[in-house]
Amino acid sequence: MALDPATHAFFLDVDGTLIDIAPRPDAVVVPSGLPDTLFALAARAKGALALVSGRSLASLDDLFGAGRFAAAGVHGADIRLSAGRPSERAPALDEDLRHDLRTTAAEFEGVLAEDKENAVAIHYRARPEIAPVLKRALAQLVGRRQGIEIMPGHCVFEVRRQGIDKGAAVGRFMATTPFAGRRPVFIGDDVTDEAGFRAVNRAGGIAVAVGVPRDGAQALLPNPRSVRALITHLAAEPRQRRR
Repeated sequence: MALDPATHAFFLDVDGTLIDIAPRPDAVVVPSGLPDTLFALAARAKGALALVSGRSLASLDDLFGAGRFAAAGVHGADIRLSAGRPSERAPALDEDLRHDLRTTAAEFEGVLAEDKENAVAIHYRARPEIAPVLKRALAQLVGRRQGIEIMPGHCVFEVRRQGIDKGAAVGRFMATTPFAGRRPVFIGDDVTDEAGFRAVNRAGGIAVAVGVPRDGAQALLPNPRSVRALITHLAAEPRQRRR
């Protein structure tokens, strides 16, 4: 897998890819030096690096530095096309639906509702066995609401608008400078990343799964530590790599 910061654009999932998954979204740990390493790779790629995550853009900025990177939060519902640029946000979900989702989550012990305004993530990592019951309860709430879908992930169900996914986010980035004209690389670990894989495959790019094989991925890295090692390697100047 030959990757070159001079010619490639990098799209990186966060939880389970750059950092290890934690029991709760607010309990993750960003390894020391990782933000600076990402910044060094972004500089070598002339800015063609974006974080593409289910997390909110505010959460990404808290973890990696405010405005420091191009980023797509909430699977692209909140997107910043280049570092330091204002974000573009999709409309918020209906407040009544968000309230009902939070209330339903509270009825299940160990389940957490993360309200991102333009999506609501229902986390059940503490009780994975309740997935079928929880999914049925959420489906009843969403019902036949026009344009709303439930996306499964790692012990999470995300209620969001249709048409917003990581593949669409990649498409937005690839249509703008500095991403345009480069070969895209997407690295991700979850089913939600498969939309990003499809997008880079259509553009002749490279899709890399983390942990387990995923549909559309041509390569596999075993864990976030190996992803960080790859990022460190790519961020180094060529003469440093040979040492």
